[in-house]
Amino acid sequence: MLAGVLWAVAPPLRAQTAAPPAAAPAAQHAGFIKTVQGTVRLVDAAGQAQPAQPGSALRVSDSVQTGDDGSAGLVLRDGTTLVVGPRSRMDVRDYRFESTAQDGGMLIGLLSGSLRMITGLLGKSHPEAVRVQTQTATIGIRGTDFIVSTEAP
Repeated sequence: MLAGVLWAVAPPLRAQTAAPPAAAPAAQHAGFIKTVQGTVRLVDAAGQAQPAQPGSALRVSDSVQTGDDGSAGLVLRDGTTLVVGPRSRMDVRDYRFESTAQDGGMLIGLLSGSLRMITGLLGKSHPEAVRVQTQTATIGIRGTDFIVSTEAP
């Protein structure tokens, strides 16, 4: 069921190109929230939580948290798409992307729940610089499309 939800939400995102929100300069954000379904909260580095909205900027140190009925589609500046499944917590721990050189790296933390990632330019040009970390493992990305699922401790 969860895989069906993730597949159903992700294909429209694949066709979209990443575009920064108008209110935030590109250097200050990792990407933006493209879609929200159900209960989704965006929590900043200071712990301030707000309901996630399509178009909201996603910054390094932000956390996306979904409820039982929630999922969110995210687009990062390099074109990477992420789909955060229900009952999940995903953190943007590090994100650097230089569009001119197509260089940088990312570290995404998945504390609980599920995440689908379709890598963008970073995953294609520097796959060794793209990582997903769970509480028990760090995954180095070598493919372009995968799903990770973890349970809270």
